[in-house]
Amino acid sequence: MTPNPKEYDDDDGRVICDMDVEGMPWHDRRVRREKRAERKMNSTPPGGGLTKSEARRFTWYAVLAGLTIVLVFAVVWILFTLFATQVWFR
Repeated sequence: MTPNPKEYDDDDGRVICDMDVEGMPWHDRRVRREKRAERKMNSTPPGGGLTKSEARRFTWYAVLAGLTIVLVFAVVWILFTLFATQVWFR
């Protein structure tokens, strides 16, 4: 529902300056639709992208890989500390 345009006393309906200029965003709706469709086609990665479950699984495995690396470093640090205190410094 669009509001009715205001009516002015001095308006005779003539167009002084056509504001439908090529290059403006409102120029042609068909061009906007084509650009939107082209942008949508270019935004998807090749292969169709990931579904939500695949993305969730990918993220979970990445977190597990990071935790595995942290665990390996922690175990190595603990073993080094035990070696240094029990064998090396005696």
